[in-house]
Amino acid sequence: MFFHVEFLVFACSDSRVCPSYVLNFQPGEAFVVRNIANMVPPYDKSKYSGTGAAIEYAVVHLKVENIVVIGHSCCGGIKGLMSIPDDGTTASDFIEQWVQICNPAKSKVKEASNSDFSEQCTNLEKEAVNVSLGNLLTYPFVRDAVVKKTIALKGAHYDFVNGAFELWDIDFKISPSVSF
Repeated sequence: MFFHVEFLVFACSDSRVCPSYVLNFQPGEAFVVRNIANMVPPYDKSKYSGTGAAIEYAVVHLKVENIVVIGHSCCGGIKGLMSIPDDGTTASDFIEQWVQICNPAKSKVKEASNSDFSEQCTNLEKEAVNVSLGNLLTYPFVRDAVVKKTIALKGAHYDFVNGAFELWDIDFKISPSVSF
């Protein structure tokens, strides 16, 4: 039996947000990458080669038509990012360095809001998805597919506390000659 893999999904490693369960995927419908806080790092052949390999395989070989980055409520990775002191000091070997991929989202949330820590974390859960979507465009094969309109980038947020799922499209205005 042949399955057409239509989706590349970035989801958190958190066991409460299994993307196949949340999105009712059948086996073979989605190529799933799970990591702390569902982040997509920028293109870097040496620093993030595992993630790059997964993206390249899904886009170039599986020819997925959609890439979905799913954030979620009560994300520990996002809370960790929000808790890193402004001076950048870290207390872990890997986690804090990883989540700082979305420092631009943290800065945007902190500048835009005087709300409490919990609300800032909720806002960061969504804004970090947008940073990850932008980071996807730093991968030449993703950017080319977006320009050719053979792939769509989508952001999502799963609020498992309230049972809500939000999905948004990203419409990047890029031309083939733009480089990142």
